[in-house]
Amino acid sequence: MINQQRKNIKTGLNVAVVKKEHQRSGELTCGIVKRILTKSPVHPHGIKVMLENGEVGRVQKIMQED
Repeated sequence: MINQQRKNIKTGLNVAVVKKEHQRSGELTCGIVKRILTKSPVHPHGIKVMLENGEVGRVQKIMQED
């Protein structure tokens, strides 16, 4: 999936992430990527990012691509 590959995630992208405390419910939080936290090129649960508002989660969907 596209959200599992680090090369597809860029700063400034509008994404939907699932935060650690919402993994069971699957509740998504939308925001703009400020930093990419995952170092490996692929992660099975999604690439971990920090949003501009400071929240951290794993990318589930890319809402827009520039």
